[in-house]
Amino acid sequence: MRLCFLVEEQYRYDGMPRDVIRQLGAWGHQVDVMWPGRSLIPISESVRAGSHDAWVLKTVSGGPGLTLLEAAAAVGLTTVNDARAIRGVRDKALAAVIARTHGLPVPVTYAAARAEEFAQLPESAFPLVVKPADGSSGRAVRLVESPGRLTGPGAPENAGGLLIAQPYVPNSGTDLKVYCVAGELYATERCSPLHPGAGVPERQVPLTAEVAGIAAEIGAVFGLDLYGVDVLLGPDGPVVVDINDFPSFRQVPDAVARVSAAVLRLAGGGGGNGGNGTGRDRRVPAAAAPPAPETVPLAAIGGDR
Repeated sequence: MRLCFLVEEQYRYDGMPRDVIRQLGAWGHQVDVMWPGRSLIPISESVRAGSHDAWVLKTVSGGPGLTLLEAAAAVGLTTVNDARAIRGVRDKALAAVIARTHGLPVPVTYAAARAEEFAQLPESAFPLVVKPADGSSGRAVRLVESPGRLTGPGAPENAGGLLIAQPYVPNSGTDLKVYCVAGELYATERCSPLHPGAGVPERQVPLTAEVAGIAAEIGAVFGLDLYGVDVLLGPDGPVVVDINDFPSFRQVPDAVARVSAAVLRLAGGGGGNGGNGTGRDRRVPAAAAPPAPETVPLAAIGGDR
């Protein structure tokens, strides 16, 4: 099988997807790597050639890679995840509307181009969690205690895009990260970025039926196969505060082998083929056997220099 990975410079040395790419190569599959942020890409010819069985994206939310993935989907090529599903979760304002429309437990969400506009909200709406609508990896997330903190030192920053704000959900300082690997769910507990002093060790934890049901419904609503969900256990129950395509899968047992096998399963079954199916029923078994070698060893386009 021949795959194309679109990888942002920021993730060049990360285990996800670097170790997955190496694993696929070790299994005998050919993986071409494109670096959207530092390469000249003959996009019209590379995509139209249709020489890859599937395209896989690992880039920051505002990076150029999603356009390339959408181009592949537009001409009918298989993408992992579905390109439209990725767009739906990377715009956090859009994701909040979609989620609440389907009854998912997502906080009321406000949007503005400038942080000071949130001062129009009543004082009772504070504290607010303010972040870029196209943010990723927890960057630029701010806990704003009162309207007066929307400007000045430490205020939320906007690089020109949209900001979103949600009422703060009281919690223990612990985030629950739920990972989905093509139908298999895993939960990790870790320290909240808003409470770095909580001292919570990152570890795998049991997944309750309620949270598992929410995570599975998110996959169905958005059409995702490989994704992560950030959940807070608030006073009124679980609350979803973020959704990510192709996350780190930290603390997932045998994560590299599981994710690699899932990519192959989805690629071979047409998962996310331009929005024509997510491959959700093609579950990866608990102990996925390495696929049979099919092509030449790993080849990287614009690889390590």
